[in-house]
Amino acid sequence: MACQSIKKATFAGGCFWCMVKPFDEMEGILDIRSGYTGGKTEAPVYEDVKTGETGHYEVVQITYDENVFPYEKLLNLYWPQIDPTDDGGQFFDRGPQYRTAIFYHDKDQKQKAEQSKSELKASGRFQNPIVTQILPASPFYEAEEHHQKFHQKKPEAYEQERRDSGRDDFIYEYWQ
Repeated sequence: MACQSIKKATFAGGCFWCMVKPFDEMEGILDIRSGYTGGKTEAPVYEDVKTGETGHYEVVQITYDENVFPYEKLLNLYWPQIDPTDDGGQFFDRGPQYRTAIFYHDKDQKQKAEQSKSELKASGRFQNPIVTQILPASPFYEAEEHHQKFHQKKPEAYEQERRDSGRDDFIYEYWQ
């Protein structure tokens, strides 16, 4: 029997490698998988998705215990990982597969995501419009194993990717 407090959340924030670590090893986060969603190709692979032709986003799908790590807390951790004003990708990763989006799994997630986006808009933190989409969850396709927990498998390459991409500089400037 599945516990009713165990839920899934799906976030697109550019390169999925950079989106795992912020959520990893937090109490209440049970699993994080890198993958693809939102596109038209069934069972896509990385080589197809990276072309930008499949319509998929690179995403992380998080399995969490709502009683320990509520969805609002996930949203509060998600926004500071991205540039929500960039609709052409994230940092040096360009193309539709690197756009930002929140994929909701139920009406409650949709309402909370919309509310958090409205609060971010109202905060005045950004001069440009917030373009991160809020979309219904669609089939999730897990990425190849070598993409899972990349920050643990290749920590030096992961840190270099974050530095070179401009993500860390942006986060420091807008969120720290």
